[in-house]
Amino acid sequence: MPRTAPAGAVALAAAVAVLGSPGGGYGAHAAYAAEPSPQAGSAYRPAEGAKKVEGKPTTADAPLVDVGGVYSDTLGPGERLYRLGLDDNSSVYVSAVVQPPRGAKVGYGDGIEVEIITTEGRRCQNNTGRAGFGYDPVPVSAVAVRRLEEDAECQGRGTYFARVTRTAAKDSDQRAWPVELKIQREPGLGTGSAPTTAPSVRPSASPALPGTDPVARTGGTGFNDARALGSGVWRDDLRPGQTRYYRVPVDWGQQLGLSAEIAKAAMTKQYGSASNGLSVALYSPYRALVDSKETSYDGKQAGVTLPKTAPVAYENRFSSDAEVRGTRLAGWYYLAVTLGGKVAEFTEDATPVPLTLRVQVSGDAAKAPTYGESLSAAGFGVGADERNAARDGLTAPEAADAAENRSAMGVVAGVGFGAGALLLLVLGGWILLARRGRGTP
Repeated sequence: MPRTAPAGAVALAAAVAVLGSPGGGYGAHAAYAAEPSPQAGSAYRPAEGAKKVEGKPTTADAPLVDVGGVYSDTLGPGERLYRLGLDDNSSVYVSAVVQPPRGAKVGYGDGIEVEIITTEGRRCQNNTGRAGFGYDPVPVSAVAVRRLEEDAECQGRGTYFARVTRTAAKDSDQRAWPVELKIQREPGLGTGSAPTTAPSVRPSASPALPGTDPVARTGGTGFNDARALGSGVWRDDLRPGQTRYYRVPVDWGQQLGLSAEIAKAAMTKQYGSASNGLSVALYSPYRALVDSKETSYDGKQAGVTLPKTAPVAYENRFSSDAEVRGTRLAGWYYLAVTLGGKVAEFTEDATPVPLTLRVQVSGDAAKAPTYGESLSAAGFGVGADERNAARDGLTAPEAADAAENRSAMGVVAGVGFGAGALLLLVLGGWILLARRGRGTP
């Protein structure tokens, strides 16, 4: 009769097998580092678990979208409506990211608008967000805000509608494009802790950026797979028409300074120039544009430096300056860098152009406002997970995988310890029985 291994040995062997497997240890980080670079025109990576929805042209048929949810739809020129059920104790952000296909014709008059309206058809005050295109069909994001504010309109609990409108000139692309909707909720502050006035001074100093050796970090295709960065110098590559996304954690009281530089390209002509050759856009944790800048590029060195942001503060939301209003929340700030499509007219498309990013997060983290509920549960704020992701250069999906791996390692370590202890007990029993057996007639 074949001998059966003791249970402890089996468990220990299983634990060793898991620990030795490619996904059981720290090999995942090596896999992230070896990920291939997204190619020019790579499709925007949608949010995992995004639900399909079909917006309607009238409020009567508008589908319900839940606060805290992410949805995918398609949007042609015109407007679509979605129904919202809002509470009376939180601010709400409705973002729409429209994703033109590669090669789509767009113009400066084309764009997207998002607004929140009441069941009576009134626009909520100061909530509309707009975003426009340049020459390039790149993803753009617009955000409507229902800001929690005493004695203001649209504060009550009930039904509202999000209206998303795409504008396109007659000679622009008329096809329906993918659009991603994200509805985020910021809980209200605790009793007696809400500032109501904007800061009086808007810092405008140029950032003091690092000059250390660059470290390779490959950007993502959009907000959902943006590569995490911290303070430092980072290296990537761009091809004409390509946009790369990155994310930086900025805590309460901190400021963000950054620049983007592109080096000399492999030229196909002696001369060439693109007026919008390099574009940089900075987005807030709720995907609203904070600041942007562009410069021309002639195949030689070019760069863009954004002014240092205002320190992140709750009261920034009351500012009349849009750039200050965008820094109202701690969390991930997103950087989108685009190499203009026209650059392909005088450079080798097969040879990417070197990109250098210089990032500086300055200032000590200040005390967070006292919220009535967890801010991190709503997807905002900066904690250990965000700092670790920035240190390791992880995208959000990679960070989620790493967290699962750490959890699994904890379980395996517990199982391994228990199995080892059990195995020692079993072996001790065998030895004791063997000794007694030798002393028995």
